[in-house]
Amino acid sequence: MIKRILLLLLPVVLIYSCKQTSNDLTLAHLRCEFRENPSGIDLSNPRLSWEIESSGRGIEQSAYQLMVASSEDALNNDEADLWNSEKVSSDQSINVAYAGKPLSSGAQCYWKVKVWTKDGKESGWSKPASWSTGLLQLTDWQAKWIGLDSAFGWEKPKDTLTRLSARYLRKEFPVGKKVKRATAYISGLGLYELYINGKKIGDQVLAPGPTEYNKRVFYNTFDVTAELKEGNNAIGAILGNGRFFHMREPNITNYGYPKMICQLNLVYDDGSTGNVITDDSWKLTAAGPIIANNEYDGEEYDATKELTGWAQPGYNTANWLPVQLVQEPADLLVAQPNNNIKVMDTVKAVSVKEIKPGMFIYDMGQNFVGWVHLKVKGEKGAKVSMRFAERLKDDSTLYMDNLRSAKVTDIYTLKGEGTEEWEPRFTYHGFRYVEVTGYPGKPDLSAIEGRVVYDEMETTGQFETSNEVINKIYRNAYWGIRGNYRGMPTDCPQRDERMGWLGDRAVGARGESFIFDNHMLYAKWLQDIEDAQKPEGSVPDVAPTYWKIYSDNMTWPAAYLIIANLLYEQYGDDQPLRKHYASMKKWMYYMKDKYMKDYILTKDTYGDWCMPPESPELIHSKDPARKTAGDYLGTAFYYHLLTVMERFATITGNTADVSAFKELGEKVKLAFNDKFLNKKEGYYANNTPTANIFSLAYGLTPSGSQDTVFRHVVDKTLQDYNGHISTGLVGAEWLMRVLTNYGRGDLAYQLATNTTYPSWGYMAEHGATTIWELWNGNTADPAMNSGNHVMLLGDLVVWYYENLAGIKPDPSAPGFKKIIMKPLPVKDLKKVSASYHSVHGWIRSAWEKEGNTFNWKITVPVNTRAAVYVPAASEQQVKEGNAVISGNKGVKFVKMDGGYAVFEVGSGEYNFSAGE
Repeated sequence: MIKRILLLLLPVVLIYSCKQTSNDLTLAHLRCEFRENPSGIDLSNPRLSWEIESSGRGIEQSAYQLMVASSEDALNNDEADLWNSEKVSSDQSINVAYAGKPLSSGAQCYWKVKVWTKDGKESGWSKPASWSTGLLQLTDWQAKWIGLDSAFGWEKPKDTLTRLSARYLRKEFPVGKKVKRATAYISGLGLYELYINGKKIGDQVLAPGPTEYNKRVFYNTFDVTAELKEGNNAIGAILGNGRFFHMREPNITNYGYPKMICQLNLVYDDGSTGNVITDDSWKLTAAGPIIANNEYDGEEYDATKELTGWAQPGYNTANWLPVQLVQEPADLLVAQPNNNIKVMDTVKAVSVKEIKPGMFIYDMGQNFVGWVHLKVKGEKGAKVSMRFAERLKDDSTLYMDNLRSAKVTDIYTLKGEGTEEWEPRFTYHGFRYVEVTGYPGKPDLSAIEGRVVYDEMETTGQFETSNEVINKIYRNAYWGIRGNYRGMPTDCPQRDERMGWLGDRAVGARGESFIFDNHMLYAKWLQDIEDAQKPEGSVPDVAPTYWKIYSDNMTWPAAYLIIANLLYEQYGDDQPLRKHYASMKKWMYYMKDKYMKDYILTKDTYGDWCMPPESPELIHSKDPARKTAGDYLGTAFYYHLLTVMERFATITGNTADVSAFKELGEKVKLAFNDKFLNKKEGYYANNTPTANIFSLAYGLTPSGSQDTVFRHVVDKTLQDYNGHISTGLVGAEWLMRVLTNYGRGDLAYQLATNTTYPSWGYMAEHGATTIWELWNGNTADPAMNSGNHVMLLGDLVVWYYENLAGIKPDPSAPGFKKIIMKPLPVKDLKKVSASYHSVHGWIRSAWEKEGNTFNWKITVPVNTRAAVYVPAASEQQVKEGNAVISGNKGVKFVKMDGGYAVFEVGSGEYNFSAGE
């Protein structure tokens, strides 16, 4: 009888079990410290994150379990010898800190995760992911820094335009038994390529990332097990100059001659270990084919000087020099925390034209950053020269004036052996046009191909509208942004500058973060800024400080705090706040103590940089009525940053600082309004739109006065500037959002779609395929009219995503744990389609207006919730999935709010419509 009952119950048990393990619940995009399967990280307790995917609605994680093992086989057998978290009741799916056994240097870690949901479902285990640790202690390095601290006779290290050849270094070593694992750790300054037995290791270029070299140097880690063989092996490296050896004498910081450190750790099958290290047994030469390399001036390669087989065993080094043991460049040698630069895309030439005998101009059709791959066939010793520019003159020759002293020339000398292919290693260019001279015969379109080069990162956003002007500007922004990621966010990629100006990215970084996963790059850049901070607290205008500029502004160094806040809100990462809190606080008090008088911050040098000038040939306006005073901007920014620091103090547990920042802020706000507010007329300072915008954006305007102040913004824009933009990079940081937040999204849309000067559309209409440095970049003095800057974007890309598309993080629940979805159906805009890959998953918004009906499809990722604002006059006008909202599963009406019906939803796909 009991047996019969058990047999009857068995199908029920099986059915119940199947229901609990859902095939519709999968785990994806596993990340360690925001990277997929990173090698050689410097943290012993890294943070783990995952995404949950499901077609259901309202899916929320209720618990998770993590397993970490020292081998993939052990992990697959559920043998978590490093860490088994067991089942943890939590909805946290990002930044869960490893809490297992202590990890040693070179540890291999494999992990997986499964989750449970609030409705009782279980995911099953994810596919395995991995990470490895680097050399966690400085004492783990047995290798020495090597190089040659002197020049060769043909080099010109002291000329204004410095010239230095690439250094080649090598060593041979035996491997007497089978290798289980071989790991290479290397830093080569300024830039390196690593080779083992003739093969280049890794697909990175221009590595390692740039740093404040006298404070911190990065190394990279590679698994090179497959490259070794039993018997004799060879390891070698090529060193380029990069930013370590200066490109200009004496204007750019010089850290010394190229140098490297490399350690190859071996684990054999029998359990024994060994290593190969850089020491005085290595050999070096600079008599190789790369006879000059410089990021401003280009690379010269003489193929007749190739060192055939130099990185393979048995090569004759009789003419090579012994290396020197050289001084380490910095106290800190740390694993690079962000991904390396890579060739991320290719561009085909669209036309080639012979403008003079033997001079050919290629049009690549797009201004981009990188270099070209050359194919050529000719006699030995023939030289092909390639120069790069963003524009052409009227006579079709290259327009070079805006490049200043940069030579931007690559030269390839043929070896005369059939079809030869070449591309540079240690330079890059910003260009659309290529001038080719010396090419044997007439080159066709296939002779060169563009390589698009920037930091390896995911494209996280897509955006398109029914307005082609907006679409063009967005494409230009996309190309400009990725063209200025170079291990640091640069201002420009083409002239003799290419620096990490802080002010250029203060708010622009947030817009960029919708298009690219720039988290790791900007977290790294914050460390550059802290490393460059002076002992007394001064923060530079440029980081790393290859130009030593400490102007003690508020507007430029403000990026330090603003970007830390971005990383918290956009990616849910509070680590930058904690890591940099002390140095941020130090800077704030340094500025107060040195420059504050009667609670007015009297110092700011640059003003609203590059606002449209009154004359087309000017770079900067000379009209006082257009300028916003430095003490106004300095005080407004200081107040805002006090509110940011108050927030940081709360998050980081620095409770004593909360009241101090708050009290100081109240005094600054009172002094600000006493000095700058024209109480009779209701405007600030000299009534520039920039001045009035910041009083509103930063909450400085007294209650009851906001509408009056805002009216001045609108009146000045429409009347004095004919409905066009009037701000520079500072005012543009809040322009579009302030207009929208105060009910004039239509005016923001007008600015966004203008095609007459000054506007973003004007740039596009005049042939720009990126964003100009100046609103009048086609007419201004060439001393400063880069064709590929992003600073004037301001908050435009933020406005595209957060306002037009309606995809915005709720600051109270960072990392898009809660989402505010509030689109802006404005004027003649018929449709917007956007998506964003957040740390929790894909968020999608696609709306369309058809007559009086508003149709809107949205996707909310698993383990998040959204406040959804549907444009409607009442709740009754809104349907979801062609059904009334009342009783609709997962859709809860909250309130009416200024022309929007507001609903709360959980994860899933929704189809809202509203109309009469």
